[in-house]
Amino acid sequence: MLKKQNKKEQKKEKEQKSSPNLHAEDAATSTILVTGGAGFIGSHVCEKLLEEGHTVVSIDNYNDYYNPEWKRENIAEIQNRIEKNDGKGGSKKFFAYEGDILHEDQLRKIAKTHRIHVIVHLAARAGVRQSIENPLLYTKVNINGTVQILNFARRAGIKNIIMGSSSSVYGVQTKTPYKETDVVEEQISPYAVTKRVGELLASTYHQLHHLNMVCLRFFTVYGPRGRPDMAPYKFTKAVLEEKEIEMYGGGETKRDYTYVGDIAKGVFKAVQFLETQNRKNQEVQNQGIFEIINLGQGRPIGLKSFIQVVETEVGKKARLKQVPPKPGDVPLTFADIRKAKKLLGYEPHVEVQEGMKSFVAWYQNERGERGKEQEE
Repeated sequence: MLKKQNKKEQKKEKEQKSSPNLHAEDAATSTILVTGGAGFIGSHVCEKLLEEGHTVVSIDNYNDYYNPEWKRENIAEIQNRIEKNDGKGGSKKFFAYEGDILHEDQLRKIAKTHRIHVIVHLAARAGVRQSIENPLLYTKVNINGTVQILNFARRAGIKNIIMGSSSSVYGVQTKTPYKETDVVEEQISPYAVTKRVGELLASTYHQLHHLNMVCLRFFTVYGPRGRPDMAPYKFTKAVLEEKEIEMYGGGETKRDYTYVGDIAKGVFKAVQFLETQNRKNQEVQNQGIFEIINLGQGRPIGLKSFIQVVETEVGKKARLKQVPPKPGDVPLTFADIRKAKKLLGYEPHVEVQEGMKSFVAWYQNERGERGKEQEE
């Protein structure tokens, strides 16, 4: 069942339903539906879009991949920030729903209340290793969920869609950096396969229904609100608690760590790109736009060097335990971001040292002893 985050928002929904004008948002600004809006990347994207003046509608099912209360805290933080910056009137620009993208009736209900101009589709089951253990769940959520979003957009007349994809679609590549034109036929985890299928579905719907689609391949995103299964979180926690870090292989793997704030800016730039293209050329709008674009930092860092960054920011030495490589992990991610710079004006600004300083500060403030209790 689709439901709002709090009683205040439920009352607002009733008032909107009783009004003859269900599409109450200012037509001069875009209203953007963000699926997975309570999650790590999604909550930062919501904040960035709000900062740029858009009305934002979030839908999230608050699944149990990790503590759902942490996602509720993300939404509460956005709402508190809006009220602090804009007063109570700012709450009219942000709407948070608890619902499931697998149920199109819930999406239709949102469309009856809000005139959606753009969908930013970020809802997905995350995690390479967990996808190996439970591939059916990943197929259901990541593939069927994407089909639901695309069908909903087509039926609702929503032409503009940004889709979150992943660097994992590249699999193991020998040629670097990874370009959008590279052949990507050998993914090595069910998660990676679901993200590649999402891109293919987007391409198909673009061709059949002339939808404007931008698929963004995110590269190793990190930063405040990061998931507890990700290396920055696990390493920071282990060093602070003086526990061992499992270092897979010989520590030679490299990742193109990209700060979540830069990713959120890239998503906003993609929204701008679609809007600009639609205004510029009516013919393009009729036939639709389809692009796949890397969003990364463009400078990979080795595992050992990354652990040293964590040690510096935490102020303690790491205890390392070398273990065999895990199935599904790739040895390297490395984004060629020239296309993102050219089409979107994308420029990542946050280096790993600065980004991890922000992450460690967030972790110590928001997790610490309270976080340990919630994890148990």
